[in-house]
Amino acid sequence: MAGNLEFITSASGTSVSTLDIDNCFSANYDVYKILITKLDFSANSEVRIKYKNSGGLVTTSTYDYALLNLKSYGGFTETRVPSTTFLYTAFSYSPTSNSIGYQCYIFNPYDSSSYTFAEGQSSSFLNGFGSYGSKWIGVEKTAQQITGIQFLTSAGSFDNIEISVYGVKQ
Repeated sequence: MAGNLEFITSASGTSVSTLDIDNCFSANYDVYKILITKLDFSANSEVRIKYKNSGGLVTTSTYDYALLNLKSYGGFTETRVPSTTFLYTAFSYSPTSNSIGYQCYIFNPYDSSSYTFAEGQSSSFLNGFGSYGSKWIGVEKTAQQITGIQFLTSAGSFDNIEISVYGVKQ
């Protein structure tokens, strides 16, 4: 992605099932880069995201996503999920997956006349299996102003999570 990154904020949590980052999106940027720099799970789990607007979490079934799973120990698989209440962004079979790499881009979240699009990728090492990567795309299909984001786990908790948000200057 061309452009310069400008740090906006970071957040961290210990033994939490969700991590909210409020007011990280604004009219200052059209594109945002999000990095998870540390991630430990209490159980095998997915990393999911939901957006936040001025009224709170966007929990309607207006999210769509598609995912390509890239496994070193088996064939690649595709998943497409329309009309759900979150974006699936990463998976780990390994509760302590310090080897995870995660980044995503969020497009036009603050533009109230546009859908909010996202793309990302992650990689981790799965105990007993091998390397596991994923690439995904997603959209939240309501034209609304998105101001923040929530990361949540599908099972257990994030024993340790650190996230950084950057604005991309074009």
